[in-house]
Amino acid sequence: MRQRVRRGGVVALLLFGTAVLMAPGSLPPGPTGIDVASRVIRSFDRNSAATRFGGLEYVGGFSYSSRSSDLKGVSAIRMLDQDRFLAVEDTGWWFAGTITRDGDGRPTGIRDARLSPILNPGGQASPRKGDADAEGLAIDANGDAVVAFERNHRIAAFADARSPFLSRPRFLPLPIPRKELRINAGIEALARSPANSPLGGRLVAVAERSIDMAGNFFAAILGDGGGVFTIRRDEAWSATDGAFLPDGDFLLLERRYQGFTHVGMRIRRIPGGEIRPGALVDGPVLIQADLAEEIDNMEGLDVYKATDGSTRVVLVSDDNGSFLQRNLFLEFRLAEGAAESN
Repeated sequence: MRQRVRRGGVVALLLFGTAVLMAPGSLPPGPTGIDVASRVIRSFDRNSAATRFGGLEYVGGFSYSSRSSDLKGVSAIRMLDQDRFLAVEDTGWWFAGTITRDGDGRPTGIRDARLSPILNPGGQASPRKGDADAEGLAIDANGDAVVAFERNHRIAAFADARSPFLSRPRFLPLPIPRKELRINAGIEALARSPANSPLGGRLVAVAERSIDMAGNFFAAILGDGGGVFTIRRDEAWSATDGAFLPDGDFLLLERRYQGFTHVGMRIRRIPGGEIRPGALVDGPVLIQADLAEEIDNMEGLDVYKATDGSTRVVLVSDDNGSFLQRNLFLEFRLAEGAAESN
């Protein structure tokens, strides 16, 4: 839970009773290195050593933390290669680093971690939560980082996803009508389709919980010839991120939260060839998990091709700045012929 209180030009973010103060314009531009501690998660299932879960095979993962109070709220991640990543936090920060691996290639932690405020058009950090709430991240055909913000709904491109820290935003047209976007449930996912797919490398946006009259998620294809489509929604599930597989199918990450003891996540595989303006799309569940597995508030998903040729699916969680929750990095291998969960 977050609550914002303004005190004479200083913003206090109340996170479970702890006030973190930010003075507008007080943050220096550019990345700051931080130390990140990690704990390896050897089994995804808390009660067994199973590795196959629906259409995915667990490779490995870890929980992580830092003494820096600014490492929290990771809401989207993009792998720049097999190890380097760029992420955004819903508190208005870039988070970048390199995944460390053991001798078998399993992820074990993060090195070279850096944090940097996402700059506004004035070249400063956004002092208001409503302007800093970064939720979706994609890398476009030019190699720029494209970020979706909710509350103050907008999409912005930042030059060079490998080092966007000093870049100021270039705003893109909202692909979903602003009147349809709920304040704290706007565009949550941004993903770039493969260049050789029917969508031809275009970006796709999906709203977290902004729904049409039939109760389905609003989504859209960005750019010329694009437009709004919808994704079938099941009650209690919210969209939190998405990414395209190399074959053009779209993976949609969803979260279920019905109290601390009833948390879930799932991934659906939506045929990419069915995504077009005006369509209602759906797809089988690839994996579904709850607190019997090593999950938390799962908010970020990406797909990359590993050096061994396998397709990897990466998941990250948002700890909401709470000691009751964890930052997680989990990696899976897409199983051959995977379509739906058992």
